[in-house]
Amino acid sequence: MKKFWKWTNQAEAEERVLELNGTIAEESWFDDDITPRMFKEELYSGTGPITIWINSPGGDCIAASQIYSMLMDYKGEVTVKIDGIAASAASVIAMAGTKVIIAPTALIMIHNPSTSANGDHRDMSKTIEVLNEVKESIINAYEIKTGLSRAILSHMMDAVTWMNANKAIELGFADEILEDEKKKDAGKGFEFQEHVFAEKLLNKITSKETKAKPDNKGRSIAELKEKLDQIKKLI
Repeated sequence: MKKFWKWTNQAEAEERVLELNGTIAEESWFDDDITPRMFKEELYSGTGPITIWINSPGGDCIAASQIYSMLMDYKGEVTVKIDGIAASAASVIAMAGTKVIIAPTALIMIHNPSTSANGDHRDMSKTIEVLNEVKESIINAYEIKTGLSRAILSHMMDAVTWMNANKAIELGFADEILEDEKKKDAGKGFEFQEHVFAEKLLNKITSKETKAKPDNKGRSIAELKEKLDQIKKLI
């Protein structure tokens, strides 16, 4: 079995990071005891919050269902970050996130489950019945996350629905857009520098005004503070 998941900092206690890349279980987890157990043991080998990065076109729905269930049962906070695509079975896993964050360029795709089958008309009828039940089970995950009606979700799956970041948030499949951490940090630094500058300037003016002799023609401290406030607004 080719592992499609990778823990990048499993030993760190504060926040563990899990990456899901590529096809979800190229070989089905159906009737497989070893691989699901391996994933579960790794998941529960630590505690605390987990961040899951997803970039997957989908894969085996049984594997996706098991991973979804394990993540839903996990006691810590699960943050899902979609940086490429979460399609088909991968979109089901994404629904297990306490919070789902999607990159501005990322996509989510949902559709009906599919399979291959052979046999006579009775076998085909049974396959259709199974696929319908699989679809209903997938709708359960979408419904819990989005709050959309089952009829709407079923129609979206029938139509093979692709969602960009804004549409995914609008429909409830995601909660927010992934922000640029560098810009956030830079913005905080600018706000801090502006605050320091204003404080220093105010202290300097106040100090000079206190030392100076009264001048009926001069401006009061209150006037200077008012002027400083006007300067701040222009910064």
